[in-house]
Amino acid sequence: MTSPRVSAMLSCVLLVALTACAAWQPTPLTLPNNLGNVQTKQIGDVQASVAILTAGQSRAHFGVDLDELDIQAIWIQVRNNSGHQLWFLRSVLDADFYPADEIAMLANRLVPAEQHAALQQYLRDESMVLQLRPGTTSEGFVFTPKAIGGRYVDVRLVQDAYELALLRTAAQERGATGPDPADLEFRFGFAIPLPDGMFDFERLDPEKTYAGMELPDLSLEELRRELAALPCCSTDADGERDGDPINTVIVGSAADTLNSLSRSGWSFTHRITARSVGRLVGATLSETPYPVAPVSDLHAFGRKQDFALQRARPSIARRNHMRLWLAPFTHRGEQVWVGQVSRDIGIKLTPKAPTLTTHIIDPEVDQAREYLLQSLLAGGFVEAFGFVRGARRSTASAPAVNLVDDPYFSDGLRLVLLLSPDPVSYGDVRSLLWERSAAPVAEGQTSGRPSP
Repeated sequence: MTSPRVSAMLSCVLLVALTACAAWQPTPLTLPNNLGNVQTKQIGDVQASVAILTAGQSRAHFGVDLDELDIQAIWIQVRNNSGHQLWFLRSVLDADFYPADEIAMLANRLVPAEQHAALQQYLRDESMVLQLRPGTTSEGFVFTPKAIGGRYVDVRLVQDAYELALLRTAAQERGATGPDPADLEFRFGFAIPLPDGMFDFERLDPEKTYAGMELPDLSLEELRRELAALPCCSTDADGERDGDPINTVIVGSAADTLNSLSRSGWSFTHRITARSVGRLVGATLSETPYPVAPVSDLHAFGRKQDFALQRARPSIARRNHMRLWLAPFTHRGEQVWVGQVSRDIGIKLTPKAPTLTTHIIDPEVDQAREYLLQSLLAGGFVEAFGFVRGARRSTASAPAVNLVDDPYFSDGLRLVLLLSPDPVSYGDVRSLLWERSAAPVAEGQTSGRPSP
C-alpha cells in the first residue's frame, strides 16, 4: 500500500512529466504569406527568398520551442530557372547548422516518447533540400544557432560538378571556351534585422534626418576637404567636451552599410533603457556575453549617434564597437556615414557615465580602425579606401583623453571606405591615394609611432 506522501510525490512527478511532454501539435504556417520579413533577390534566372521565423512563429510551425534550445529557423526558397542543376551550400550559411535529426534529439524531452519519430520526420521534411533541379522551386528551413538582433544570411548556390565537367568536355571537343563563369555560382546576401523594440536601428530613418534640406553631392576632392574639416572628435551632449575621435567614414546607403557590416560579423545594439542597462549590469557581474549590449551616447552634428554596431567577444567587458552619424552631404548620390570606432578592453566605475559604469577603450584606437578595414576587405565589400586627416593626433607618451578620461593615441587619420554592393576581390580594390597611415605599434612597444 502506498503512503499518502509517496502518492503525492508520484503525482508531482507525473504532473511534471505531462507538463514537459505535452502532446506535440504543430500548426504549420502558410509560407511565405505568414512571414513579415521576407527578402528576395534575383540573379539571372535564379531567385532566392529568405526570412527568419520569430520565436512565436517557430514554436507554432514546428510545435516545439526552438528558441528555448537557442535555435533559429531560417526559411529559404529558390526558384531555379537557370537550366542547370544547382547545389545549395548550407555550410556557407552557417557552419554550425543543426541537422533535423539533431534537433529532434534535443527536442525529445519536449514531446511524448510516442511522437519522437513523427517530430523527427517532420523536421526532415521541413529542411531545405541541397539539390536544386532546373525548372523547380525548392523551399525549406536551415536551423542555425540563435542570433540576437539580426544576422547576415548567405545563400550560396553552385552548379553541379558532374554536369559542369560534361559541359567543359563538350566545349573542349568543339574548341569552345566552356560554360559562362556567371552560371557557375550564385551568391545571394541578405542582412535581416530581428527587431524586439529595443534596437537603435529600429528608429533609423535616414530620410527624416535632413528632411526638407537639399544636401550637396560632393566630388571626390570635395569629399576629402569636407571630411578633413570635420571636428576631430565626438562630444558630450552640450558639445563642450571632446569624446572619442571621429576616425571612420563609410560611403554607402544605409542598406549596404548594414549589409556589409552584418556580413563582416558586426551586430546591432540595444538602446539604453532601464531593461538593457539592467541586463548589462547583470552580464558584467556574471562575466557573461551580451552580444547586443547598448553603447553609450556620443554626439556629432548636434545629435547622438544614429545607430551603433559592435563585434562582440566572449566577455561583456571586451568588444569592438562603432557609432555612426549620417552626414549632411552625399558622394556620387550615396549617403556618407561619419563614425567613431574603438575596442573595449575592460569595464570601470565612473560618475561621468549615466549608468555609473563604462567600458575602457584600447589606447591605440588605430588598431580598431584597421580591424574594421580588414574585416570589410576580407568580405569583398570595399570598392575603394583611403585616409584623410582631421582626427586628433597624439602619442603614447602624450595621449589624448576621452569623456571618461581614458587615454588614447593615434596618427590622426580617418579611414574612408567606399562600399561596393557587389563582391570585390582585393586586387580590384582602389586606393584613393590620399594620406598614408602608419603601421600600428607592435605589441610590447611603448614609444610613439613614426610620422606618416
